[in-house]
Amino acid sequence: MTELIKNEREFVVPGDEIVKSMDYLPGRNCFREGDAICARKIGLVSLSGRVISVIPLNGAYVPKVGDMVIATVEDIPGTRGWVMNINSPYRAFLPLSGVRDFIDTNRTSLDSVYRIGDVLYAKIHSISGIDMIDISMQDPRARKLRGGRIIKINSSKVPRMIGKQGSMISMIKDRTASRISIGQNGYLWMEGGDEKKVMEAIDMIDREAYMNGLTDKVSKLLGEPKPAPRKEEPKAEEKEEKK
Repeated sequence: MTELIKNEREFVVPGDEIVKSMDYLPGRNCFREGDAICARKIGLVSLSGRVISVIPLNGAYVPKVGDMVIATVEDIPGTRGWVMNINSPYRAFLPLSGVRDFIDTNRTSLDSVYRIGDVLYAKIHSISGIDMIDISMQDPRARKLRGGRIIKINSSKVPRMIGKQGSMISMIKDRTASRISIGQNGYLWMEGGDEKKVMEAIDMIDREAYMNGLTDKVSKLLGEPKPAPRKEEPKAEEKEEKK
């Protein structure tokens, strides 16, 4: 029998029981104790299928394979690749095998591909131990970010910023007409559109990430989407002409 003690987005502290059931699996920041899944950190309950996680309210970004991150080139040690800053206690590395095109290092200098200070939207490809993190530009979403603005947010608030199946960030993009890429590591890149509204939405989500009804509040802040223009019916005489 399943007993759901805490609901989606409900606040929990370490040790709180979230569900009593062997049908669920503990995810991030959770652990199993007997037939119960409990919170390991202060945060909000997140349900994804049969996996229960806790979104922490604070804390440094902990890399996970598959995460999309906004990374900055920090160093180019020799010809093996690029050292990247991913806003984590650990540095990451972009190896030559992580870029889309073949690079002949005998003919091409690595800083002609990516220079120190360049900002990339990349994917965490592999993690070995605690400090061997490789990122990749092979993902279709990966690209070099040019222009725009980089906004730093609390990495623990990123899941709330994205929303279920991308609902929150999609709404912000649609209502502001801004191009936005968000990294799981707590950086957001935006360009164009109503940047003021984007910043107001980010601030609201940062302040009220643990509150119920946040999506409705952000929607009200951004304003309702403009209705698509209605096609006018042809006049009677125009209909006759077409016959």
